[in-house]
Amino acid sequence: MAKKKEISIEKKLRALYDLQLIDSRIDEIKNLRGELPLEVEDLENEIAGLNTKFENVKAEVQENEQGIRDQKQTIETAKELLKKYEEKLKNVRNNREYNSIVKEQEYQDLESQLAEKKIKEFKAFIEHKQEAIVSVTEKLEERNAHLKAKKEELDTILKETQKEEDLLQKKSAEFETKIEERLVTAYKRIRGSVRNGLAIVPVERGASGGSYFTIPPQIQLEILSRNKIIMDEHSGRILIDAELAIEEQNKISKIIGG
Repeated sequence: MAKKKEISIEKKLRALYDLQLIDSRIDEIKNLRGELPLEVEDLENEIAGLNTKFENVKAEVQENEQGIRDQKQTIETAKELLKKYEEKLKNVRNNREYNSIVKEQEYQDLESQLAEKKIKEFKAFIEHKQEAIVSVTEKLEERNAHLKAKKEELDTILKETQKEEDLLQKKSAEFETKIEERLVTAYKRIRGSVRNGLAIVPVERGASGGSYFTIPPQIQLEILSRNKIIMDEHSGRILIDAELAIEEQNKISKIIGG
């Protein structure tokens, strides 16, 4: 039985970095979409809060309008009673009856005055709240317009990027099949544990991309030889040389159109 040909370390590094480039582009698309849904959600929550405020203020205005109607009714009732008391005064038989009717008249006068005072307070409150209603209404119009624009922007991005993401996901799965399983597992583990999901980074100006810790000259030579997989002792990322990185970036750019 023929022995399966061993893939060189260099080819493994190239394949891993190709996968990284594809997955990084997928990350970029998700990040681009990731902020807009949050902005849309924040605006929707703000609008919901403004609508609640609008309804509460509106209810307060209606309550005070009802208060005005009630106080006007109190005044009308007092007027009717005062008319009756005026008629009764014409037929009083003694001072006790007279004093009793006069007290009732005084009481109804006070009721009317109190009602007038309350009406003024209700009207002042309503005037103040009407200003609040105008302010909230203006904010709602502005926020709704902003929300509409953000939703349209999000819809546009979704339409523009969904096709690209679907293609990239297929490419990612395709490139995974070209790499031995243990390396894919290690790659995914590193991706999940480091910032920006960068599991494989080039050495640039003597330092590791992503962590920026200086790589010893001897290690840099080993990386350039492409004869072994070398990990950055600080970040845990796989290291490759800058020339290999540029070559693969150009290759993948042509494949995915990035």
